[in-house]
Amino acid sequence: MGFFIRRLSFYLIALLFAVTLNFILPRAMPGDPVTMMFANASVQVTPERIAAMKQLLGFVDGPIYQQYFIYLQGILSWDLGISIQTFPQTVNDVMAGAVGWSLFLAGTAVILAFCLGSTLGIFAAWKRGSKYDTFISPGMMVIQAVPPVVVAMLVLYTFAIGTKWFPSTYAYTPGTTPDWTSFAFIKDVLYHAVLPLFCATIIQIGGFLINMRNNMINLLNEDYITMAKGKGLSENRVVFNYAARNALLPSVTALSMALGLAIGGQLIIEMIFNYPGLGTVLLNAINARDYQVLQGQLLIMTLFMLFFNFMADILIVALDPRLRKGGK
Repeated sequence: MGFFIRRLSFYLIALLFAVTLNFILPRAMPGDPVTMMFANASVQVTPERIAAMKQLLGFVDGPIYQQYFIYLQGILSWDLGISIQTFPQTVNDVMAGAVGWSLFLAGTAVILAFCLGSTLGIFAAWKRGSKYDTFISPGMMVIQAVPPVVVAMLVLYTFAIGTKWFPSTYAYTPGTTPDWTSFAFIKDVLYHAVLPLFCATIIQIGGFLINMRNNMINLLNEDYITMAKGKGLSENRVVFNYAARNALLPSVTALSMALGLAIGGQLIIEMIFNYPGLGTVLLNAINARDYQVLQGQLLIMTLFMLFFNFMADILIVALDPRLRKGGK
């Protein structure tokens, strides 16, 4: 219990620090969002109206610490304010319309990358030094080293613009009314998700592959693996029941951390494919100096990252009996 309390305290402090940084960063950007909002207005806007709009949107006059405490109060009540770019729509509504798409893309990509990367890593370790290991391990690491924007642009140009096999933008055909009870609509969503999902998956496989490969190599020299081989057990049983099962323990931590980082890591891919997730929302918010949306999105990304890291701590204790007994 003491372990969980210490870890929870750590994450609460980290959350407070991230929230404070989240408050400071948008305000460090040049430009007044309310002034920009009325910059292209066809009629002259009075100072009184600008002041009223600032008050409505939460840009109150006064010391910065007063604004900070108002900001914290809004977070505790989950009132993230009103969006400037989609006024009078609230930030909660803007986020609700985008976070589902990002969760679908990020969650599916991480699970696929974990399954594929771990499987490839198991065989790469078991056949260490073979042609398969020589090709697959460096190859996936090269792909992982390529910036996501380059991968996304190449995939977009090749399979959407060049061959026209897949659509290049959005999550479903424009003009279609979303209906999640319709098989045709779900099929359309999956069809539009192929390219962004492929990009988000392929750039993560290398990390899981190397992680599993290294874990497996470290375990293959253990005495119980040697004993299992000496008993004449089949190769598949030794690999999967003994080596891979124990090698998955550190990979669970990597999976949890990857889930937490996935929301932020795929923003570029969403922007390139104009996918209606948090990436597109973030780009529009930056252009509009929409502080509330920027703060709301960064807050959601922070909460996801801290939550999945905390879940990793819990899982590692739950899966390792030595830690439950207080072992080091």
